[in-house]
Amino acid sequence: MDLNAQWAAAWMREAAAAMAGNRQRLIDLDRAIGDADHGENMDRGFSAIVEKLDADGVPATPSEVFKLAAMTLMSKVGGAAGPLYGTAFLRGSTAVAGKEELSAEDVVAFLTAARDGIVSRGKAEPGDKTMVDAFTPAVEAAQTAASAEASGAETLSAAANAAEAGLAGTEPLIARKGRASYLGERSAGHLDPGAASTTLILQAAASAAGEKA
Repeated sequence: MDLNAQWAAAWMREAAAAMAGNRQRLIDLDRAIGDADHGENMDRGFSAIVEKLDADGVPATPSEVFKLAAMTLMSKVGGAAGPLYGTAFLRGSTAVAGKEELSAEDVVAFLTAARDGIVSRGKAEPGDKTMVDAFTPAVEAAQTAASAEASGAETLSAAANAAEAGLAGTEPLIARKGRASYLGERSAGHLDPGAASTTLILQAAASAAGEKA
């Protein structure tokens, strides 16, 4: 599938389905080291995006879909996730503004801007046991894929696979940001819920483009 507005809308729908399907898993992950609301919040936020698309129709460009997603997540999702993912999609939308179809390089620009938005908003770095630990390897893998002349869809798939590996890498980490940081060494041995939801979102992007992550 071309990475156009229809793809971006399909991405949001697949992400909503992933959040609904993994709602309990995200709740359980967050219960171990957070306040057990991540699954509920993410399910609510992406469901609201789909409702907005159904009510208003699909905007003309991927950037406008991402802006719609950003505003919806900021208004509907509680906790840290709403502002963080909202900022990610807003920064990403700006990076690809005006483009009717995204290239591999545009995918890299979107992911980089999204990750940088999360870092700017949450002040987290790789190794802090946050969604940045999934997003940063995703950006790096996308850069590598795009420079090897991968398609946009293949670039998304590379990013999603790297995010999944990054998620696995959060298990032994000691959290240094967010509520999980209060647990100190007891936060080790658990996957980070934010990295888990980031992985689901990026897998949905690749899947909507016709690539299995």
